Amino acid sequence: MARQSGSTLSPSPLLSVLLVWVSLIAQIPAAPAFADDAAAAGTMATERLTLAEALSRAFAQNPDARVAEYEIGKSEGLLSQSRAAELPTLLGTGAYTRLDHDRLTSSGIKIGAANQWSANLLLSVPLLVPTTWAGVRRANSGLSLAKVSASSIRRDLAAAVARAYLGIVLQRRQIDAANRARDTARAHFDFAHTRLVGGIGNSLDDVRAEQELRIDEVQLAAARVAVTRAQAALAAVLSSDHLIDVVDEVPLPESPDAQTADDEARRTRADVKVLETRLRGARNSHRDVWTLYSPYLTGNAMAFAQDLGSAFQPRSGWQAQLLLTLPFYDGGLRTGVEKERAANESEAQVQLEAAVRDLTVEVRSAFEIVIRVDEGLTAARESSRLARKAAELADLAYRAGATTNLEVIDAERRARDAETQAALAEDAARQARLDLLLATGRFP
Repeated sequence: MARQSGSTLSPSPLLSVLLVWVSLIAQIPAAPAFADDAAAAGTMATERLTLAEALSRAFAQNPDARVAEYEIGKSEGLLSQSRAAELPTLLGTGAYTRLDHDRLTSSGIKIGAANQWSANLLLSVPLLVPTTWAGVRRANSGLSLAKVSASSIRRDLAAAVARAYLGIVLQRRQIDAANRARDTARAHFDFAHTRLVGGIGNSLDDVRAEQELRIDEVQLAAARVAVTRAQAALAAVLSSDHLIDVVDEVPLPESPDAQTADDEARRTRADVKVLETRLRGARNSHRDVWTLYSPYLTGNAMAFAQDLGSAFQPRSGWQAQLLLTLPFYDGGLRTGVEKERAANESEAQVQLEAAVRDLTVEVRSAFEIVIRVDEGLTAARESSRLARKAAELADLAYRAGATTNLEVIDAERRARDAETQAALAEDAARQARLDLLLATGRFP
């Protein structure tokens, strides 16, 4: 058709659609309001600590760690008491007696004063006391056991702190995944709602998109609850009166190579040292049974003074004595002690052998688990990447009108599940490395 000169050009169909869209968008009612992330996260005060800071605070504040330190002090006191029996003792005594009157003979000689006093100074020196020597050795073993037991308690406490710490890191990853899923679902809902208001979309797509958004919000809220509980668990281990948060980076010590891990674990693991110390103490105690049959010799020296002497007891003087004691019969006491100590040594030996066997299996399995979880972590991360890519492609196809939003919702769910699995795989890898470090004795 011929075009008339000077006439006004009619707008193209595409431009008309765009103008309609602009006018509709201006009239679109606001989408349902959603709670702000910061407000939804809660207002309870938290303190953020690194893993090293958390361990240091646990060792300083946890009741079990503090009691273990007190046990060391108590063992030191018992050792001092045992050593005191090896050293000389010096005792002084004094007495004053008041009589009603002086005691006189018929000839008037005073044989007893109305006021009488006496003083003694006694020095006792243990010369040959095998039982005391054995007691000192047992007290030394008790002190060594208290020290390694404190190290074992610190190891168990460090493991509890690290696991609680990693639990918060995991829940933080879950929150990140839930946040991304919620944001994606919100964008999809906004688009579907815009299409519906603009007369292009349909109510079914709008309802589906909003339903998926609400599901993601529920999961985000559950993740926030989980992280608060994990923070409370860490605060309980640290004996803190407020919630404890963590930093995302969790540096762990390097793991040893597989060839030296077993030997290193036997040398450095605190729980194995406890069993070795217990066995050494039980063995020494059993060997010291002979001291119950041996004689013991004590030297005593005494200086004395009194107000009135006699032919048999002068006013002042000194005396020395050697006292030898020979234990002949005790009613079976020493036989019972020997049986008890032999049983204690056998029990300690069995426990140590079992711990060493378990240690070997634990170390070797820890290495194998680390390899397997690393393989799973690689696959999970790749799955998460592909799921996010599939979700992006499904969204593009839906916006282009090539598919329904069922494909978008399904892709979003798969992406959310894949990110959750990746977070779980990361936690499994960290936990596996922690188990390896604990098995080899390199943590804490």
